[in-house]
Amino acid sequence: MDLGISGKRALVTASSKGLGLGCARALAEAGVDLVMNARGAEALEAAAAAIRSEFGVKVDTVVCDVTTADGQAAVLDAAGDIDILVTNAGGPPPGVWSDWDREDFIKALDANMLTPIALMKSSVPGMIDRGWGRVVNITSMSVKAPNPVLGLSNSARAGLTGYVAGTARQVAPHGVVINNLLPGIHATDRAVSLDQGVSKAQNISMEEASAQRAAGIPARRYGTAEEFGQTCAFMCSQHAGYMIGQNILLDGGAVLATF
Repeated sequence: MDLGISGKRALVTASSKGLGLGCARALAEAGVDLVMNARGAEALEAAAAAIRSEFGVKVDTVVCDVTTADGQAAVLDAAGDIDILVTNAGGPPPGVWSDWDREDFIKALDANMLTPIALMKSSVPGMIDRGWGRVVNITSMSVKAPNPVLGLSNSARAGLTGYVAGTARQVAPHGVVINNLLPGIHATDRAVSLDQGVSKAQNISMEEASAQRAAGIPARRYGTAEEFGQTCAFMCSQHAGYMIGQNILLDGGAVLATF
């Protein structure tokens, strides 16, 4: 399928590995020029070089922590006028309700709610002026099915979801489409971290922990960054113009819900 976005320019944050990289690669395959961001220079430059070589698109890189004001200023300055924004940031650590204090919640809000909002507020006005734009926020299946050990993530991402619900409908008349993409368990570093938590808590091997979690998914496996990225690319395409303010689950059927 021709996504109709060849020649567009996209900013994809936290995109040196995992789901962010999956999204960057899928957009590049569709002919989109990229601005990629990550905290680690080596992994970022390696990912960017591979994309340039494989897909022949222009890729700019910005090494910074996008959850800080300085980092946001750096990526936005490098990005300039973008047509597509994909926001992504690592999730906060797991725990239980008694583990977290105010500072923990502030960090979670900064990373998983306030950073995407800041990037949207800076990027969407230009999209409105040009009459076309796409924003995909990578959130979590925990928005629809809160995970008891991910209270920080549950809270921050639910806040972003509420913000997008209203904002998406305000900007839709101007040709700007904003949606959220909600991953379940995917084979990324985040999954490894959570598997380690299960392994430690239950005193089982990592292999057993991974198999146990996969067994609870109807698809009986973890998702891949590649299939996640292709879903994101479709949501950024010309064909997604009537998809407004939606929360799209990509979870292998793990969330048991009608809606």
